[in-house]
Amino acid sequence: MTPILWRRAEAQDAAALSLLGGATFLASFAHDHPGDALIAHIRSAHGEAYYAAALADRNQLLLIGETPLGAPVGYALLTPPALSIETREGDLELKRIYLLSSWQGGGNGARLMALVMEEARSRGAKRLLLAVYERNEQAQRFYARHGFTEVGETVFMVGDVPFRDLIFAAPLE
Repeated sequence: MTPILWRRAEAQDAAALSLLGGATFLASFAHDHPGDALIAHIRSAHGEAYYAAALADRNQLLLIGETPLGAPVGYALLTPPALSIETREGDLELKRIYLLSSWQGGGNGARLMALVMEEARSRGAKRLLLAVYERNEQAQRFYARHGFTEVGETVFMVGDVPFRDLIFAAPLE
């Protein structure tokens, strides 16, 4: 398998992140999300402007993974928490973590999660939060292997369609 080279994303990566974000979201949820709502969500939540704003915000961090030839294959986004549970000082949210399917397995996800947790700790985080689609059992098992447990739930809007997400947390101390 082609290795993934991980680095902090920079302003010039907004277009690549937009394409990668849209592609991974579509591949992950096209099986049970209505097409019009899915496309509307991708246009707004994965547009180049969204990633440009995230990259310009010092409170957010994007990691991008690329092949040795520079093709984007995965990414993660750390943000201040914006979930429907009571948060604590020292919480950070792993808002997005995705790999294209050809790069899943072989330890790539584990490596990305380790990088995310390392970065969260370096920012003084005591706990890492995330939301995961209730039907995404594969992701839930992955998170459980990395110390996450369910602590709540939220509604995640895809276009104008609500979906139930579970909120997970992992201690970082």
